[in-house]
Amino acid sequence: MGPDVPLLNDYKQEFFLKRFPQTVLGGPRFKLGYCAPPYIYVNQIILFLTPWLWGGVGTLLYQLGVMKDFCTAGLSGGLMFVTALALQMTNLYAKQKTVTVERMQIQNTLTDEDEFEFSSCVGSETVKFIIPGKKYIINTLFHSLLAGVLCGLGTWYLLPNRITLLYSNIGGTVVIFVFGWVTICIGEYSLIINTATETATFQALDTYEITALMRPFYIFVFIAVDLAHRLLVMFLISAGTAIASYFIPSPLGVILFMTGLGFILSLNLSEIGFAFKHTTISHLASSKSKNAHRGLRIQFGWREFIFYVTVLTFALTEASLLHQFAGSSSFSQASPQAIASYILILLLVIMWILREIQRVYLFGVFRNPFYPKDVRTVAVFMEKQRRLMKVGVVRRILLTLVSPFAMIAFLSLDHSLQNLHSVSVSIGFTRMFRMVWQNTENALLDMVVVSAAQMLVINPDLWWNRSLDTGIKLLLVGLLRDRLFQFLSKLHFAIAILLTSWTEKQQRRRSSAALIALNVAFFPVLLALVAVSALLSSPLLPLFTLPVFLVGFPRPLRSWPGPAGGTACVCSDTVYYRQLVPGLAAALQSALAAGGLGLSLPGSHYLCRFQDRLMWILVLEKGFTYCGVNIKGLELQETSCHAAEAHRVDEIFEMAFEHQEHTRILSPNPHFGHILTPCTVVPVRLYSDARNVLSGIIDSHENLKHLKDDFVKVLVWMLVQYCYKKSKTWEGPGSANKNKQGSFPENCHSGAVKGSRALREEDSFSVDSVEDWTDDSDIFDFEPSSRTRDRKEPRQLGLTPKVHLSIPGSIETQSQDFLQEMSPEDKLNRAVVLGLPAVDKGKQPEVLPPVEFSCSYSELLSIPEEWRTAPVPSSKVSEMRQRFPEEWYHFVLSQLDFFHLKERPSSLLTDLMKDKALKDLYIHGVLSCFFGLFGLDNAVPAPRHVFRAYTGGIPWSAGLDWLTGKPELFQLALKAFRYTFKLMLDKASLGPVENFKELVNYLEEYESDWYIGLVSDLEWQQAVLQEKPYLFSLGHDPSMGIYTGRVLTLQELLVQVGKLNAEAVRGQWANLSWELLYATNDDEERYSIQAHPALLRNLTVQAADPPLGYPVYSSQLLQLPLF
Repeated sequence: MGPDVPLLNDYKQEFFLKRFPQTVLGGPRFKLGYCAPPYIYVNQIILFLTPWLWGGVGTLLYQLGVMKDFCTAGLSGGLMFVTALALQMTNLYAKQKTVTVERMQIQNTLTDEDEFEFSSCVGSETVKFIIPGKKYIINTLFHSLLAGVLCGLGTWYLLPNRITLLYSNIGGTVVIFVFGWVTICIGEYSLIINTATETATFQALDTYEITALMRPFYIFVFIAVDLAHRLLVMFLISAGTAIASYFIPSPLGVILFMTGLGFILSLNLSEIGFAFKHTTISHLASSKSKNAHRGLRIQFGWREFIFYVTVLTFALTEASLLHQFAGSSSFSQASPQAIASYILILLLVIMWILREIQRVYLFGVFRNPFYPKDVRTVAVFMEKQRRLMKVGVVRRILLTLVSPFAMIAFLSLDHSLQNLHSVSVSIGFTRMFRMVWQNTENALLDMVVVSAAQMLVINPDLWWNRSLDTGIKLLLVGLLRDRLFQFLSKLHFAIAILLTSWTEKQQRRRSSAALIALNVAFFPVLLALVAVSALLSSPLLPLFTLPVFLVGFPRPLRSWPGPAGGTACVCSDTVYYRQLVPGLAAALQSALAAGGLGLSLPGSHYLCRFQDRLMWILVLEKGFTYCGVNIKGLELQETSCHAAEAHRVDEIFEMAFEHQEHTRILSPNPHFGHILTPCTVVPVRLYSDARNVLSGIIDSHENLKHLKDDFVKVLVWMLVQYCYKKSKTWEGPGSANKNKQGSFPENCHSGAVKGSRALREEDSFSVDSVEDWTDDSDIFDFEPSSRTRDRKEPRQLGLTPKVHLSIPGSIETQSQDFLQEMSPEDKLNRAVVLGLPAVDKGKQPEVLPPVEFSCSYSELLSIPEEWRTAPVPSSKVSEMRQRFPEEWYHFVLSQLDFFHLKERPSSLLTDLMKDKALKDLYIHGVLSCFFGLFGLDNAVPAPRHVFRAYTGGIPWSAGLDWLTGKPELFQLALKAFRYTFKLMLDKASLGPVENFKELVNYLEEYESDWYIGLVSDLEWQQAVLQEKPYLFSLGHDPSMGIYTGRVLTLQELLVQVGKLNAEAVRGQWANLSWELLYATNDDEERYSIQAHPALLRNLTVQAADPPLGYPVYSSQLLQLPLF
C-alpha cells in the first residue's frame, strides 16, 4: 500500500462534509445530499432561533424596566419550556398519525444517509425529519425542563446592562451578547430538536440519549463557574474551613485520621472484600458452596492481614509520637523536618539507581553495564541475573517499608499541622498521606522537590513560604510533575510523527513537505497545543495520524468504556494466550516488584514478544503492594502491515537482548526515540512453536514402505491397552460375560447407515477433498474439519442399527414375520438401488458364534463382539496372519501386570500368549482397521493418502464405511495411525528403533506427554489448556505442494518486555475513535491503519477494545500482589 492512499474515500468525504456542519451548529441539517423543499431549511432556521426569540423578549422587557432580572429569566425559561414540550408532543402526534405500531430504534450514526419524501410544510414526514423525538417519556419531560432552565439562565447571564457593567465596553458587550446567544441556540437545538453526532463520541450506541446533554452541560458549567466566581467563592471557602475546624478540632486527631485513612484507601479493597466474603461463605455455606469456590485463588490471607495491621499500627504510632513531641519547631537547617528531608533525598537517589540498573537501558538511552549480555536461554539469564535479583529485593524493602515511614515522619513534623487547620491543609495533607502508600515513588520525588526548595529558600517573607502550607506545595508540585511528564511524552509523540512523516518512505505523502513546513513555522503554536493537551490531561490527537494535531477530548486512561476484558475477537489462536497469561502474570509480578519495568503507573502500556505472539499489557490501577493489569493477545496470523511492525519490534528487542556480546560499555540505544523502549526479559512457561517442512521424510519410499508394518504394531499395542483398561472394571473371568454387554453396549457401537451414507456422499469425491485448501490459506491453517467431525461424532448424525453388508449379487432370505413388520417405504428401499452397494435396512445383525478361549482370563482382553464383523475376504485374513507381528504381540502381553485382579495364577501371561483364539481376535481386529484405512491394495501408500488418513479424510470404501460405523474403534485406528506417522518422523530424524522396549517407550511417551492430531481438533485446544508437554500436527500447502509438521513444546522461555509511550497510544486511540465513530471511516485499507514501524500504528489499532480494535484475547482485571 503506497503512502498516497486516500485518507477518506470519495463517498466518505461527501458524508463527512454533510456531517461536520451539522456537528458545528448543534444539529440543523442544511446539507442533505438530495433535493429537499425550501421549507425544510426555513423550519430548521426558525427552530434554531426560537431560544433567542424568547430570550430577546425577556431582555427587552428588562431593558425597558418593565421586569426585574430574575423575573425576566423566569419568563424566558417558562416560554422555552412550553415550546420544547409542544415540539415533543407534535412529534408524538405525527408518529401516531402515520404509524400504528413502530419499533423503537436506537439512534444510528448513519441516519444522515436516509432519504425522506416531504408532502407539506407541517406534514408528518416533515415533522419526523426535523424533530426525531425522544425514545423515553421521562427524557421528553426532563429535556424540556432543562431547555427552559438553560434559556432562563442564559437570558439572565447575557443581559446587556450586566455585561456592560462588567466589561465597560459597548463593542465587547455586543460580541458577547451575539455569540453567547448563538451558543445557547446550539445547545437548545441539540437538546430538544435534533442531536448532532459529536466528535467526542465515546460509545457506538447512545442508548439513554446522553449525547443530547453534552452541549447544555458545557454551557451550564461555564455559567455556573462564572457566577460562582462572582458570588460564591468566599462563602464556600469560609464554610468549608469552619466545617473542617469544627469536626476535627485536634491536630493530633487530624494526623491520625489522615494517616490511617490514607493507608486503608491505598490497599486493594476489592480483593480484601472478596476474601472476606469467601471466608464467610466457606464457614457458613454448605459443601456445595465450598466446592463452587474451591477453584478461586485467594490472594489475601492471614499473613497479609497481620502484615497490614502491623504496618498501620507502626505508622499511626510514628505519626502521633513525632507530631506530639517534635513537630512544634519551624523548618530550619537543623530542625527534625530538615533531617527527614536529607533522608528522603538519600532514599530517592538510591531508589532511582536500584530501579534503573534493573533495566537493559539506563533512562532508556545508554546500555546498562550491569545487565546480562546476550540473553538467550533461561538458565544463563537466571545465573547472570542473580545479583540483580538481590538488588531488586533491597529496592522492594526500601520502597514498601522504609520510604513510606520516612515520608510520614516528614509530614508529621510539619509546622502547618500545629495551627488551625484550614481547607487547604486538609486537602493537601489528606492527599499526601494517601500518596505515601499508593504512589510511593512519585510521592518521594514530590517531597524531595518541596524540601529542597525549602532548604534553598528559607526566607519566611517570600510568597512560597508565607502564603502556602506544605500540603498545598506538595499538591502543586505533584500537579506540575504529572503535567510535565505528560508534556514530554506528548512532545516526543508529536516530534516522532513529524519526523517519520518524511524519514519513513512509506509514510511520505505529497502533503508531507507542506505539513512539516507549517509545523516548523508555527512551532510555538504546536508547543502551546501540546501544553494545553497536557494541562487538560487529554490525548494529543493527530488527525488521520498525520502531523496535524488537535487537543482531544478528555478520556479515561483506559480509553474505552466498559469493564476490562469484557470483549475480544475470540478465535482458534485465543487458546495460546489463555495458556500463557497465568505464567506471564506471575513473571510480571516479579518484574514489577524488582523495578525491571521502570516506573509503572495507571495508564502505562507494555508490549511483550515471543515468537509470533504479541501481548499488550495495560496497567489499570496500582496501590500499596498490589497492581492491577489487563493483558491482551494480538492475532497470530500476520498481515503485511502486522508483519512489518512485528519485524521492527523483533529488531529492537534483538539489538537490546541478543546482540550485545561485542557492544561497548554505556553504548547508546540504537532505537532511541522509538515509542517502544526495551525493559527486561521475564521467564514464562509457554509453548514454543516449531514448524518444519517434511520433504524427504513423508515422500521417502523407504519410510512409507515400513509405515504399514509399524501401523500394525502400534494398533496391536493400542488395542491391548484399550482392552486391558476395560478389564480393570471386572473382578474376574466369571464376571466377564455379564459385564460384556454393559461395557460395550450394542446401541452405542452399532453401525450407522445414515452416517455412512453421509460420509460416502462427502468423501466419494476423493480428488477434490484436499482442494478445499485455497491459495489464500496459510500452510498452517486448520484442516477442513467437516469430515473429521463427521467421523469423530457419528452419534450426531442420527444413527440407526447397522446391518452386515451383503455381497452384491447374493440372495438373502427374511422371515415372513419380519417382512410383515416392515413399512411400505422400507420395502421400497429394498428394491431401489442407486449406485452404491445395497444396504438392507430390515436385516437383523449377524450373530457370531461364541469364541472358545483356552484361557479363562482371555475374556478380559477380548475385543468387543461388534468389532469382529468387518466384511473382509478370507484371503486377506490369511495374509494378515502372516503379517501379524506375533513376537511383538507376545511382548506387549508380557508388559501387563494385572495387579487389579485379587486372585491370578502365576502362569497368567503365559496362558494368554498361548491362547490362539485371543490372537485370532486381534488379527481380525487389526485387519478390520487396516482394511478401512489402507484398503485391499498392497501397494506402498502415497504421501497424499497418508495425509488424508492422518486428517480422517480418506475416500469412501466398504471397509471405511464399516469402520466409521464403530466410532470408538475408528478413533482408536485414527489415533494409532497418527502415532505411527509420528513414529516414522522420529525414526527418520533420531534413527531406527533398536528393540521392542524402545518402541514401547516411544508409544508410552506419545500417550502420556503428547497430543498428536490436528490444530482444528477441539482436543488440541484442551491439550494446550491442560499444558500437555508436546503437541504435533500435520499440515499441507497445496500451492507449494509440501507437507509440514508443527510441534509445540511446553517449556520455560524468555519473553521480552518493552515499555510503550503511553501518550502515543492514547493519541492514536483517540484518532481511531474519532475516525470510526464520527467520520465512519471503516475502510480496511485506510491510511491510518497502514504499517508504521516507528509508531506501531497497526498493532496499536489491533490492541484497542472491540468493536474498534480486534484483540483475540483480553483478560479480566488481574490483581498482581507485589508483597
